Amino acid sequence: MPPSRLASTPRCGYPEKIMYEDFVAIDRWTSEKLHCVWKGTVVAIATRHADATDIRFAVNGKPLWIAMPNLAWIEQKRRNGKVITDYLAAQAAGRYLKQAIESGYDNGREMYTMSVDEVLSEVAAVVSEAGRTANLPSLPVIDRDAHPEELDFKLPGEPHTVAELI
Repeated sequence: MPPSRLASTPRCGYPEKIMYEDFVAIDRWTSEKLHCVWKGTVVAIATRHADATDIRFAVNGKPLWIAMPNLAWIEQKRRNGKVITDYLAAQAAGRYLKQAIESGYDNGREMYTMSVDEVLSEVAAVVSEAGRTANLPSLPVIDRDAHPEELDFKLPGEPHTVAELI
């Protein structure tokens, strides 16, 4: 059974509880605890010439991608006039991943591809659980205990890095 057809997860009430950017799911078949952490969002047109947006998670440290068709963004806007933000897409992909793991839906894959209807269903479920999009966590989730050099990056044309300023 595809994960989007599973029963709805109870309302989250974020920010008291973490939603789907960092969660633990129990594999249905092995009972293994899988720690899933959102790592990034990439428009796949540039990386794999696909009309999709890829949401990357680390599952027990191993990369896993959820491909969401870009047509879902257009369809969401057409149906209700609302947009799917980066934060909302990451939460919807995380919810889908959690349900896929817990249902035993073809576990072990490195990439899952959602349909437009699955994206819209997960988006609606996340908004329902959160109460409203303003309650969604901002991404990236930065650990207060992280060292600045771990978060360091340099864009083309920058004379220095973030860590050098701290």
